[in-house]
Amino acid sequence: MAGRPIIPKNSAPPLAPYSPGIQAGNTVYVSGTLAIDAEGSTIGLGDVRAQTRHVLESISTVLETAGGSLKDVVFNAIFLKDLSDYRAMNEVYREYFPTDPPARYCIRADLVKPDFLVEIASTAHLE
Repeated sequence: MAGRPIIPKNSAPPLAPYSPGIQAGNTVYVSGTLAIDAEGSTIGLGDVRAQTRHVLESISTVLETAGGSLKDVVFNAIFLKDLSDYRAMNEVYREYFPTDPPARYCIRADLVKPDFLVEIASTAHLE
């Protein structure tokens, strides 16, 4: 493997064969992250704000395990189950990226389980 797996302590169990993050050189790729806890239970049922917060906190934990932070994120891929949640997701997202936000896209997509409202994958460059 060209990179080093990044697996934070108490991270959610993977729903498929993947690592929460991979570091290759100074770049960290964070897998699509969902609102699930260490026991595999969905966080924030029906609440996109709670799920967005949990997802971004989980991404932050992966980056911290690699020696970085959300300030190192250069790109986010955001998937929403329902685009009517776009505004609410952005309210929380803005708290985590208040200035100089990373590049991103946001699309509507069916997520792996019906309970999930948002999924975010990130790319970070560590200095």
